[in-house]
This record gives sequence, C-alpha cells and structure tokens, in this order.
Amino acid sequence: MTTTVETGYAPVNGLSLYYEIHGAGEPLILLHGGLGSTEMLGAILPPLSLNRRVIAVDLQAHGRTADIERPMSCQAMAGDIAALLKYLRVEMAGVMGYSLGAAVALRTAIQYPALVAKLVVVSTPFKRDGWYPEVVAAMAQVGAVSAEMMKPSPIYQTYARIAPRPEDFPVLLTKIGDLLRQDYNWSREVAEIKSPTMLVFADADAVRPAHIVEFFELLGGGQKDAGWDGSGMSTARLAILPGLTHYNIFSSPALAPAVMPFLDAPIVGR
Repeated sequence: MTTTVETGYAPVNGLSLYYEIHGAGEPLILLHGGLGSTEMLGAILPPLSLNRRVIAVDLQAHGRTADIERPMSCQAMAGDIAALLKYLRVEMAGVMGYSLGAAVALRTAIQYPALVAKLVVVSTPFKRDGWYPEVVAAMAQVGAVSAEMMKPSPIYQTYARIAPRPEDFPVLLTKIGDLLRQDYNWSREVAEIKSPTMLVFADADAVRPAHIVEFFELLGGGQKDAGWDGSGMSTARLAILPGLTHYNIFSSPALAPAVMPFLDAPIVGR
C-alpha cells in the first residue's frame, strides 16, 4: 500500500524547518537521531503511517533544515516542534523520537504538555550519566576535527546529498559536540510528565539498564504488581528489544510492532 507524502518547510523560530507528512489519521511527530535526518526513518515510516498522519522532521542543522545562528539545544528544538504543530494547525499529537530526537521529544512533553497526546522515547536517557561512561567519553570528543574522517561514512554521504549547505558539516559536528558535553538531569521534570509515555531500549543499548529502570519508575511504572485484572498498571510502558543496540534499534523491524499497540490504544484520564 502506498501512502501519500507531503513535504514542506515551516518558518519557525528563524528556521526553515523541513518536514514530511506520510499517511492520514491521528498525528504523530517522528524525530531522527543526531547527525541524521528523515532519511534514517525509512524502516519505521511505512508501518507507522498506515493508519496515522506521521510528520517526520529534520531538526536544526540536520538534513534539509539549514542551520541558524543559535546554539543547538534540546529545549530550543522542542520549541521548534511546538511551533511546527501550531504552523500545521495541529492541536495535539503523539511525539516519538530516537536518541537526540528522543531527547527533543522528551523536552517537548516537558515544556509543552498540552501539545503531546502520547510520548515514545527510543534509546535516550533523562540525565547525562544514564549513558555508559565510555559513551559519555566518546561524546566529549565530537567536534569539527572529525569532519574529514567522517566523509566516507553513510552519515556524511546522506548529509552531502540533501543538506542546503554541505560545507556546514563541521559546524553541525561542533554544535552537536557542544550539546553532548553539557551535563543535564531532567528527573524532576520527567516525574511530572502527564502524557502517557512508552520507553523503548535495546538489550545491548548505550544506556545503562539501571538507568532504564529508574526512568520507568520516574514515570510511575514498576511500582507494584499490576494484579490479575491489571488494575495496578500505570500508564507508562517499557519495551526492551532483544538482540539490538543503540545504533540499529531504529532500523529494526521489531520497533514499529512494539510501539503501535501503545500508539493505537485510547487515552485514559486526559
């Protein structure tokens, strides 16, 4: 089955924010990982857009969205998503993201709770030390010096093909590196999220298992036995996908079937 695809650029917060709309139905914002673009969503877009309106976005300085004179932050990019929803006249949407995109999705739910019907967080922590120490150390090294070395990589090849200014790749690396070196802890704000939330991680993720459990508990999950009738179950959901890593979870055919029942379920209590 072929779904309709609409593309455009939204003038939001000084950006010309690229977006694609796949399918029709309840809206779902879909956000790629760091250094990626909507191009990396190919495995999950077809199944998700069969019965919903999936709005895939290229974040600041990524893909077809040109950079602006603004530091890169999850908070600012969450503001971009909120502005995009207003531009598209969408009152409320599901928001799903992977890695950096998941952090932006999380901040959107925190900063603009009335806009987020459901939240799906794929493979990102709520505080910096949720990553394994070696991952934090690697993130600290990200910067423009890596640009030349990355030119043979699929990440750069895609960027060079679709970016408005391919010569800005070192700038993207610099801004991503600056963002990744910042310490953060959103635990208090996560505990206040009211949107039904699903966490999805790989069983060999870059995020520590103990942190995953803490994340789930902050959302109200894992507090007690749900009981025979399920009456003790929270609105939070957790999926650990086997045999996957942080680096391939978003291209896995297991991801869409894991999240679709959560996205399709009626919202209770809102």
